[in-house]
Parts: sequence; C-alpha cells; structure tokens
Amino acid sequence: MLRRLNYKCHFCASCEGKGCVGEMPGMGGAFNSANFIENVAGWKKLAAQFLNEETPLATQEQALLQQLQEKGISLPTIRLAPMTGAVENVGYQDERSFYFDLIIASCAAEIELALGDGCPDEKLLFGIEAVKAATQFFPQAKAAVFIKPYENKRILERMEWSKDVAEIYGVDIDSYNIITMRNKVNLEKKTATILKELKSASHLPFAIKGIFTQEDVEMVTELKPDIVVVSNHGGRIETRKGSTAEFLQEYGNTLKSHCNELWVDSGIRTFRDLLVAATLGATQVMIGRPIVTALCKDGVKGVIHAMDCLRTPSKH
Repeated sequence: MLRRLNYKCHFCASCEGKGCVGEMPGMGGAFNSANFIENVAGWKKLAAQFLNEETPLATQEQALLQQLQEKGISLPTIRLAPMTGAVENVGYQDERSFYFDLIIASCAAEIELALGDGCPDEKLLFGIEAVKAATQFFPQAKAAVFIKPYENKRILERMEWSKDVAEIYGVDIDSYNIITMRNKVNLEKKTATILKELKSASHLPFAIKGIFTQEDVEMVTELKPDIVVVSNHGGRIETRKGSTAEFLQEYGNTLKSHCNELWVDSGIRTFRDLLVAATLGATQVMIGRPIVTALCKDGVKGVIHAMDCLRTPSKH
C-alpha cells in the first residue's frame, strides 16, 4: 500500500471528535461534531455506572468481564462499519484503492466486514470487488451489505449485485437524513410496511441500521428485523442530539424483544466500551474512524495493532 499525504484525519492521540470539528467533508460530524463527541463521551459516562473509580481500571474490567461470563454473555464481535466517500472525507487517492486496502486490513485484523454504498454506484461495486479479491487470501470473507434507503426496486437491484459476497443485507435508514444525498438520488423515508417487502425478499438475515429515535423504535416493533443496529452514523448526520451508548441503555431491552441480534456503533474506542456494550445487550459493535485512522497512519499493521488494543484489557 502506498502512503498518501493528503489525509483529512488529524491523527489525534485520542479520537474523540474534537480535532475535526466542523470538517465535513472530512472526518468530523454534524452540529460541529456534537454527536461525534457525545458518542465517545457516552461510553465513558455509562462505564462510570458499572465500574468503581476507586478501584484500578484493570481490576474493574476483570470483575465486569467475569460477571458477563457468569451470565453466559460474550464480548461483542467487532465488525467494520460501512464507509464510503474515501476521497472527499478521508483524503484517499481513490475509492477503489480505499476499499481494497480497508477490506484486506480488516480481514488481517480478524474483524467482520461490512460494505456501504453511495453515489455513484461504483462505490458499492468497488466494495463488492474488494471482498471478492480478499477471498484469494481469506477464503471465508463475506460482508454485511448496507444499502441506502432508495426506493425498494433499487435496493433489490443492489442486493442482487452483492449476492456473492453478502452474509447479511441491511438498509441504512438514517442516511435519509443526509439532505444532499436524499435530494440527489431520491432517498426514501422508510416505514415498516415498505421494509417488510425487502425483509421478505431477502434470503439472508435482514438488518436495519440507524435506529436512533423513538419513531425508529416503534418501526422496529412492527417490522421485527433479524438485526437492529443502533447508530447515528458516527455523528455525521442531522438527527436528534445524544450518544448511541445512552440510546442503547434506554431502548436496548425493547429493541432486543423485537429482533434476533442487537448491534451498536459510534464512539467505541476501548476494551471498557466493549464491556459496556455487552452489558447493554449488544452482540456486535461496528468500528469506523479508528480503523480508517490506523489504516491511513500505518497501513495493515496499524489496523491489526488498533484492533488488538481494542480487544486487550487494561494492564493497570
């Protein structure tokens, strides 16, 4: 992989949304990165409810891990978050190179894959191509494919495109809140009735990503998808204010009663965050910016190191 020198990430010591405020396109988020910052802070805030600050962090983590194990609860599986817009948001040379580098690095780091789509269609097609190429080295490579909320006919078309690499089909419903994209490619505000057609047509587990409002929760209770992903797009979309961690805490039990698996993304940075996510019922977590940052800074070895650190309890 060739090193490129025009990355938009500032490579902050801790990725908390404060170094890229207002940078969209770029690595920042909406509302001057307010929800990006809230997402990271939310996991820390909830950790304080489960951990005792007077005890060394490593001891606290071990105690919480043991509690989870005694209940038969495993740590969440780590999965790459669906990301496109590599040129405009990351500063990568081109979209195809980004997807190929990202997929190979994620496979090498032993995390699950996800693809996103965008405009133009080549963004999704490059992702599909990258997963197919990765099977030369990682034969079992498959991805959760998240598609923007186009009209159903276009979503079904993209499901067909990706059938050889998909293990899960999903609709990224919160992308509707990206106003420029909504107007450009005619995104559709999804209802449970509209989504039921897609769920019925899918021969794979069906996921809804972008659950972050009371209205979304009500839709899940009617639709009953296989997988629900609590997400605010990493704080990059204009939606209600708040963190995914606190939303998961408030609505997790309700959501779990209407789906088979509950996932969460946004703001997860540490092993402690994984423990909190597991405690709140998440079976998978999706990671975006930390993987991109590690890839841009140190290539494949950087992503492997970053994910190893995420999986490793504190030492003291």
